[in-house]
Amino acid sequence: MSCSKVVIYPGTFDPITNGHLDIINRALKLFDKVIVAIGENPAKKPLFSIEERLMMVEEAVKELPEGHRVEVETFSGLLVEFAKTKNACAIIRGLRAVSDFEYEMQLALMNRKLSNSIDTIFLLPSLKWIFLSSSIVKEAARLGGKVEDLVPKIVFEKLKEKFPLGL
Repeated sequence: MSCSKVVIYPGTFDPITNGHLDIINRALKLFDKVIVAIGENPAKKPLFSIEERLMMVEEAVKELPEGHRVEVETFSGLLVEFAKTKNACAIIRGLRAVSDFEYEMQLALMNRKLSNSIDTIFLLPSLKWIFLSSSIVKEAARLGGKVEDLVPKIVFEKLKEKFPLGL
């Protein structure tokens, strides 16, 4: 079975940042369709509900020049099984620093073991976003830091609701 030019970009996206959007834009240069797959990870305690994250990602990708080629879905269970149901041929993972690589390589190798028909492709964000993570954004917002230029507008508005005294 051959795959279509569809790629899965998985994550918790709690919340989506401009760094995530940069990776999506890069993936759109390589693939016909990007499916942003918002994972339900019971091991993590997200700030935003799965419904809030879905809405924020949908709103954020609408602003992208090629946003019409992006689908946003939630999933639980094995990523490679989700990718197979979407006829995807690859998984995109963003790498910010060398410290990300070891963990991401382990995930990629496990995914290959589970399904050798789906490749993992690592993309680097622009230098402008290399430091950025959802965790850093949430912590800065909680403490009143200026994060408006690090996240899509809808995310900034939702962060203000979560941290009304901070922002």
